Amino acid sequence: MDRTLGSWTIYGAACSGSVPIEAALTLVQIPYSVIEAITWADAAAQERVAPVNPLRQVPTVILPGGEVMTESAAILIHLADSQPGSGLAPPVYDPARAQFLRWMNYVSAAIYSLHWILVDPQRIGVAPTLHAPVTRALGERIAACWQFMDAQLEPGTYLLGEDLSVLDLYVAVVSRFGPCWRRNFYGAAPRMAKVVRRVDAEPRLAAFWARRYPFEDGWEG
Repeated sequence: MDRTLGSWTIYGAACSGSVPIEAALTLVQIPYSVIEAITWADAAAQERVAPVNPLRQVPTVILPGGEVMTESAAILIHLADSQPGSGLAPPVYDPARAQFLRWMNYVSAAIYSLHWILVDPQRIGVAPTLHAPVTRALGERIAACWQFMDAQLEPGTYLLGEDLSVLDLYVAVVSRFGPCWRRNFYGAAPRMAKVVRRVDAEPRLAAFWARRYPFEDGWEG
């Protein structure tokens, strides 16, 4: 049996880390359903996710074969690799593959993970009286990480060349996390900014963005 066929189930939420996965599935026209779970703000949502992910976090996906996957970068890489010819990831023999893996993991480890703390510094034991300076320091670190990535890349139409990949979707979404973050991203990463604006305007995702991460007035910060 081809275990890549069939519908995906995603535990996720609008404006969250599940959005690039949903966007990629939309592009390749794989059916999926979303179980809404705003786990960072709702204890009931955490319990909804707990049976499939004891960490009670989104995104968590159930693949067509029944396997559970967590970790947004890993899910996106797996999805792209399961759709050869889609252009969503360079194949293993492509010279761009090493940089694809490098930056997918970098965004996850160096940037996305900091937003988990930024939402609530108390998650790592920061006293309430120190939230403001810690939040400021995290913001500076996130900007520095984007700046480093921007300096290392030489984007074409997209970050890795002429094909829209899951890396483009990942950066387009993560660069919007938190208040003012897209505006800050533009300043830190001007070369990547041109790409994410192109991803924002992707016609195949227009209805999707409107539903799952709307471009409302003042959205850039």
